[in-house]
Amino acid sequence: MKPEPFSCPQPGPAPSVEISRAGELKPETACASSPHPVEPARRSHLRSCRAFTIAEVALASMIMALGIATSITVMQRGFIMLDTARNITTAGQIMVSQMEQIRMLDWTTVSAYPAGPTTLTLDSVFSSSSSVGSRFTMTRTVSTPSTNMLQITLTVRWTAYDGRSISRSMTTYYARYGIHDYIYNGS
Repeated sequence: MKPEPFSCPQPGPAPSVEISRAGELKPETACASSPHPVEPARRSHLRSCRAFTIAEVALASMIMALGIATSITVMQRGFIMLDTARNITTAGQIMVSQMEQIRMLDWTTVSAYPAGPTTLTLDSVFSSSSSVGSRFTMTRTVSTPSTNMLQITLTVRWTAYDGRSISRSMTTYYARYGIHDYIYNGS
C-alpha cells in the first residue's frame, strides 16, 4: 500500500499519536516533536518542518547587518561624490563668469592688475546664494610670460561636505592686440 503524503500539523495543541491495527503510526498525526518512532522515509520530510537553529538565525542577522552597514557607507560616499561634483560645476561657472568679464576689458585695465595673487569678490549672481557665497573664495594671479602678453589664472577654493579643502583653477592668456595678432604678427 502506498503511503499518503505527509504534512506538518498546524500550530496549536500537540496532536495525539494514533496507532493502526498493524502497529504503524498514522502519517497524519506523526510529528517531529512526537516521542514515538517515525518511519525512516518520513524523517527527511520531518526535518523540513523544524524551525531554524539559533546559529542559523545569528548568521542571517550578521549577514543582514553587514549588508545594511555596507549600504550606509556606500550612500555616504555617494553623497560626498555628489557634493564634490556639484561644487566643481559651481566653481567652473564662477571662473567662466569672471573670465568673460576680463575678456570684455581693455588692455589698460587688465595690464594694471597686480602680479601676485589677489582675492576677488564673487559676482552677485553667486554670492547671493548662501550655499555658494559663504563657501567659495576666488583668487586671481597675473604673470607676464612675454611683452604684451599676460597669463591670468583664476583659482576657486571651497570646503567639501566631508571637510576636505578642494580647489580648481583656470588659466588664460590675454594679449594686447589679441591672441591672433600676437601669434601671427609676433608683436
